[in-house]
Amino acid sequence: MSAMLLALFLVFGQLSLMAVGGANAVVPEMLRMVVNEHGWMTAAEFTALFAIAQSAPGPNVLIASLVGWQMASLPGAAISLLGICGPSSVLSFYVARLWQRFRDYKLCHAIQRGFAPLSIGLVLGGAWLLAGIANTGWSAWLLCALSALIAWRTSLHPLWLLGAGAVAGLLGWV
Repeated sequence: MSAMLLALFLVFGQLSLMAVGGANAVVPEMLRMVVNEHGWMTAAEFTALFAIAQSAPGPNVLIASLVGWQMASLPGAAISLLGICGPSSVLSFYVARLWQRFRDYKLCHAIQRGFAPLSIGLVLGGAWLLAGIANTGWSAWLLCALSALIAWRTSLHPLWLLGAGAVAGLLGWV
């Protein structure tokens, strides 16, 4: 059990330090590590946990807790959450202090301009990867596209979209 907890902490600790733009920015790497490298679950299971994590209120690091829970129950969830939040929180504290000191430098402005599109690209890359795993037919791709369009153009809570997807699945449409 302690070897599993250590492995969970190391995996999510590494991801924490790469999560520029939030946990969703490292979803492709998280999937690669959890599914391909460690074989802790299938890609479909990971995608289902991601959907559950995104439907819940709160921070988007819930996926780490759910993976930890799946692997080692409550201690796994706690250590995974500590891994995904701890290292980046410490790093952010020190970087923010430095950032305040040098905030008027051109280099800081250039880095800020580059991080926004980088973060958006990482999140879109993760979304595309998960869509490829979850969407097994044209009707699933259609539902995915409609959900993305509705999420983009309206303020409808994602829980409604998840409910609609569940109903479509129950009816055998996807």
